[in-house]
Amino acid sequence: MQVILLERVAKLGQMGDVVDVKPGYARNFLLPQGKALAASDANIASFEAQKAQLEARNLETKKEAEALAEKLGGEQFIVIRSASDAGALYGSVTTRDAADVATAGGFSVDKKQVILTAPIKDLGLHTVTVRLHPEVETEIALNVARSEEEAELQASGKSIQELAAEAEAEAEFEIAELFDDIGAAASDDEDEAPAQAEEASEEE
Repeated sequence: MQVILLERVAKLGQMGDVVDVKPGYARNFLLPQGKALAASDANIASFEAQKAQLEARNLETKKEAEALAEKLGGEQFIVIRSASDAGALYGSVTTRDAADVATAGGFSVDKKQVILTAPIKDLGLHTVTVRLHPEVETEIALNVARSEEEAELQASGKSIQELAAEAEAEAEFEIAELFDDIGAAASDDEDEAPAQAEEASEEE
């Protein structure tokens, strides 16, 4: 099926291009979202008549998107999730989650603008692309953690594995100290026992 693009569409073409697409893609995505028109003679003529207006509108929305991208780019948002000790999430972080935390942070982001190359299923820092306009993309970071404190540690550059190793080392150190204290106490008891025996024999 041939359509005429009303805006730039990734991997398809620029505004005004007439391209061949699968009918299902056109009917389910391009046409209902106003990204294209069926390439009939009437629609092509209509597009040519509106081309200057469409280009001006596209330029305006592109400038707005670029201004937002400057503020949004590089921002880090915390997502609190339950996870195993190894850092695997119970569930995954979705495009809706990313859009929700960005919006809560004062930025207007829709889940359709968030691009995830793969589901986020682990704790840690994850870079996510946000397409604010067909020609404008930026990146944000999602700091996925089990608590605000853990998120702060991750933001400072520590991975969940390092944090787990530190906690384990600390626990081992405490156990070793406890055994040292027990050993020292037992040793004191042993020292006291001969002394008490000597005192008893002297009294006799």
